[in-house]
Amino acid sequence: MLFIGLDDTDNLQSRGTGHLARAIAINLAADLRVLGVIRHQLLFDPRVPFTKHNSCKAVILDVNGSVEPQAVLERVRPLMLADFQAGSDPGLCVACTPPDNVIEFGFRAKREFLVQSQARELAAALGIPLVGLGGSEDGIIGALAAVGLAASGEDGRYVMVGGARELTGLQPVSALCAAGIGSVVTAQGEAVTEGLVLCDKLRPARRGGRPVAVVEWGAQYWVPLKLD
Repeated sequence: MLFIGLDDTDNLQSRGTGHLARAIAINLAADLRVLGVIRHQLLFDPRVPFTKHNSCKAVILDVNGSVEPQAVLERVRPLMLADFQAGSDPGLCVACTPPDNVIEFGFRAKREFLVQSQARELAAALGIPLVGLGGSEDGIIGALAAVGLAASGEDGRYVMVGGARELTGLQPVSALCAAGIGSVVTAQGEAVTEGLVLCDKLRPARRGGRPVAVVEWGAQYWVPLKLD
């Protein structure tokens, strides 16, 4: 798989990074297989300048080794530059199945205050394409973290996967699976195979490297949980 990480592409008045990540995914889907777009929550800390929630985004592609990360970066770079928002500090990273130390960097970014030099040095040592595209370029930290967290298969939630965003209202579990969600489970890990699920703004978690809808029982139907 190939992972595209992007962060800090917005300002208080503009569309969010998730919107841009989905637009990029739609562009790439013209000739590449897009597996999803994931939101990852990073550290809340007064030293970190973020717009709203300090989340980064990752786009996952199934390229079967046929596309080089640098080629994908050169394709995504102009899409991000064309949508640059004043006051943002965007970063972009692209990697194929990164090693464990990139995954570790991602989880550190959820609990530690990191700086640009740490991201740049790690990416350079591993030959991972990582670039800043304006402003202070602080977005490279979240971009590299997004790649690591998505590659872990155990963090974040999908903001785009299959036809999940088109599901609305109450839907049977079978409809969620048909829309591209791998499974429906309770917070305790028990499989859910029957009943109706409230699908408005459904955002399945990334667990075990696939989209999983985690739900709890409401009065008469299953209610999805939003997990980080």
